[in-house]
Amino acid sequence: MNINGAFFQEYAAPGIIEEVAGVDYGILKKHTYYSTTRERETKVNVLLPPGYSENEKYPVLYALHGYWGDEDTIVNMGRVQQMLGNLIAAGEAEKMIVVFPYIYTSKTQETCSGLDSANCRNYDNFVNDLTTDLMPYMEQTFSVKTGRENTAITGFSMGGREALFIGVTRINLFRYIGATCPAPGLTPGIDSNMTHPGQLKERELTIDETTPYFLLLTAGSQDDVVWDHPSKYHDILNHNGVNHVWHTVSTGGHDDTSVQSHLYNYLRAIFKMDLNGG
Repeated sequence: MNINGAFFQEYAAPGIIEEVAGVDYGILKKHTYYSTTRERETKVNVLLPPGYSENEKYPVLYALHGYWGDEDTIVNMGRVQQMLGNLIAAGEAEKMIVVFPYIYTSKTQETCSGLDSANCRNYDNFVNDLTTDLMPYMEQTFSVKTGRENTAITGFSMGGREALFIGVTRINLFRYIGATCPAPGLTPGIDSNMTHPGQLKERELTIDETTPYFLLLTAGSQDDVVWDHPSKYHDILNHNGVNHVWHTVSTGGHDDTSVQSHLYNYLRAIFKMDLNGG
């Protein structure tokens, strides 16, 4: 990857989440699609870029919420509509469609009922909804560019864990991967709530370096929810030779500060970076 480390900043730029007169912030609207994985209609927020036109095609970012969250969580935590609108207006980000799905995926219950292994598996099941139902819905309903070079995924907390899992295991679909404060359980481990078998063995947390990709992993230094688990993933990625950007937010907790700082860097990087230079 051809990455200029100086490009990345610890915090989001001051004022980047504030609305400015004369800036077009696109259209954010809630939609529903039929999830065959859940066997019911499912809500999703879709942010269309400024000047959206069916005569133009746009790359797509999928942004995943954390445990107990829903399709509104990252919209609000990240102030994504305002941030992205300002970045596009300044020429610092590409026009893109951002998709905010509801990632708890179960046929038998609509919402998470507890912090346990059974509920974690329903979050893990989102990969099937995404690839079988949501991505085809987006391609059929909106004017999207297809192909991995036009597709990105990121997430916060449990959504960060799922974004890493999906990005690594579906590298044929996603060129850009991100995670903020990813939750434990991607690899085997123990936290205060449960023992995690791991979605991947540590040796499986790897990416073929001959495939162009970009991975941004963000941690809040004051995170008292997932603690040092993001750092553990960072160490595993290093051990496995996975090229990535490690981004820490000194005063960031499991909160808006970490999410906005991550998104500020990620939104400016995806669909713009030269990934073929090395």
